[in-house]
Amino acid sequence: MQISTQSTIKKFIRQVCLPWNSIPLIDRWLIAQILPPMLFAISAFTVISLSVGVMFDLIRKIVEFGLPLFLAIKVLFFSLPSFLVLSFPMAVLLSTLLAYGKLSANSELLALKSLGIKTSRIIAPAIAVSILMTGLTFYFNDNLVPSSNKLAESTLRAGIGSSFSSEEGKDNIMFSRYGSRIESATNKPTKTNTFLTHIFYASWFENNIMQGVTVLDFSRQDIQQILKAKSAVFDKENSSWIFSDGSIVSVDQGGQTTNIQFEKYRYPFVEGPLDLARVPKDATEMSLKQALEAERIYKETGNLKEIRRIQVRIQEKFTLPFACLVFGLIGSSLGSKSNLRSSKSQGFGLSVILILVYYVMSFVFSSFGVKGLLSPIIATWLPVLISMGGGIYFLRKASL
Repeated sequence: MQISTQSTIKKFIRQVCLPWNSIPLIDRWLIAQILPPMLFAISAFTVISLSVGVMFDLIRKIVEFGLPLFLAIKVLFFSLPSFLVLSFPMAVLLSTLLAYGKLSANSELLALKSLGIKTSRIIAPAIAVSILMTGLTFYFNDNLVPSSNKLAESTLRAGIGSSFSSEEGKDNIMFSRYGSRIESATNKPTKTNTFLTHIFYASWFENNIMQGVTVLDFSRQDIQQILKAKSAVFDKENSSWIFSDGSIVSVDQGGQTTNIQFEKYRYPFVEGPLDLARVPKDATEMSLKQALEAERIYKETGNLKEIRRIQVRIQEKFTLPFACLVFGLIGSSLGSKSNLRSSKSQGFGLSVILILVYYVMSFVFSSFGVKGLLSPIIATWLPVLISMGGGIYFLRKASL
């Protein structure tokens, strides 16, 4: 029985180790050189960014607002995924710089090249690790970060209570609807669909209630209406809005006006304003699926700036993880140069400079995309393409 158990354990170990052992020895050796500095870099960048971004603010809330220490630790833990996502690309750059710089300084890369192994083959394991980190970053950013950020926010509010001034509502909701207008003579819609028919505005939204509502109705050619109400709620079963405590002012083509006061008024209109109010303010709180749904809602409103902004944020869901591959190529290519002797301090300093250049460039081009100077796809992917071009240039230089 004991012999059978031992053989089963040995068989299990062989099955687990088989994928790793099937990798060529040179790749296993290079990956083993990359992983330790990568773990160090992830820890270092995460601790630094977490301290600056969250920890100091939590300490202030503990002292000033009486936030319990246990809840502060929970908020810190829930905030961790969002900072890991930022740390992964930077860690790939630093780890590849340090690993290949050390091998270059010890003439081990020179020995590999003397055996006829090309530089592109030497950095292949770094590219493979970078692709793995790209997938991991995308998974974290799309699945863990939105939910963990919401948990961190709700935990912080629960811990501080009424002392914290943040609210869950949303202000200044404006929804525009386009379509055909009803002709006064035939009482039928016009053939064209290019008219602005409604503008729905609410000053505040909370608990599924719109407050301070104003609706401008241009759907009829001969009459324009202004509906003002203290509050409004959406009746999903009847696809209409129920307005409370308001008035309707109608203006005909001759300039005559009528004013009707009401306590309750049912107004047939789409659910779009409610969908718009539920869209998170920050794109980091959205998954890719939610961001695509937000894009659809913004397209219904006709707000071009918000459409461009959400389109840029959707593309950034891909370009942020792709930075791992970009930094992996740049770091391994620079580290493979035979004249580079990178200590940890030099590697860290060079990493900071490259990271700063890349993210400043990404921020500037993203702003161009939001303002409409460039299309969202070009604005978000151009820094990636420029950086990839730089990485290929460094690789060619290292191969000489």
